Amino acid sequence: MNLKMLILIILALIFLASNSLLVKFALIQNSIDAFSFTFIRILSGAFVLSLYLLYKDKRLNFSLKNSFYSSFALFSYAMAFSYAYLGLEAGIGTLILFSSVQLSMIILALFKKERFNIKQFLGLVLAFSGLVYLLYPSQDFVLSYLHVFLIIIAGISWAFYSVLGKNKKNILKLSAQNFVFASFFIVIFYILFRPDIYLTQEGVLLALLSGILTSAFAYVLWYYILQHIQILTASIIQLAVPIIAIFISVLFLKELFTFKLILASVIILCGISLSLI
Repeated sequence: MNLKMLILIILALIFLASNSLLVKFALIQNSIDAFSFTFIRILSGAFVLSLYLLYKDKRLNFSLKNSFYSSFALFSYAMAFSYAYLGLEAGIGTLILFSSVQLSMIILALFKKERFNIKQFLGLVLAFSGLVYLLYPSQDFVLSYLHVFLIIIAGISWAFYSVLGKNKKNILKLSAQNFVFASFFIVIFYILFRPDIYLTQEGVLLALLSGILTSAFAYVLWYYILQHIQILTASIIQLAVPIIAIFISVLFLKELFTFKLILASVIILCGISLSLI
């Protein structure tokens, strides 16, 4: 793995982690409802990507047939993720989410007959054990099974979205299509379920930032990275996302920087490094 690819991976992971924090912060502050945040997030991403694609190619030529599954996976991930965090604590929610992503991508990689060597296996076990150590609750808690189900759906959907974008040509067009058609799925969701809507200026701004920067741009970058690495490698790399998210929250949300955080981070990063060597 060359230096350029490593830098792009780090940048993509930072954006993915920041996106999680934007969603959590907006919902915790009650500045916007889960549906509106998701709709603005996806619609703004669709608008920016389509506008750039129109400027670049002078035309828009989208095909639902070519991106139906990936756009539905994007919709499913974004919607399930937002609603899941209404009833889950950040730690256990992140653990379940990335466990679902990890297991789904490993199963998909095995179906695609990718090689799974001993270093990748040991790196996976080490990184995953560090994640479990970091996020496992230290006191009694009660889980909402509905929201657990939603976060699992979000994890499986993200895994499918990642795998469906591998080996695809014209990543920008594919991403724009995904966001545009995911917006239509969200409209259908509103017609069917009629969720309650409430908006504030802060909530809208957070959703726009999430949609334009940490979703649209980040997903195009992630699709580009997937062209150059294995599915198994991608699944392991994503274990760094909750670590980055926690460090960002320490810096900007003034959360505690504990020994447990330091030790777990070292374990996870060592596991990732072992898998990538």
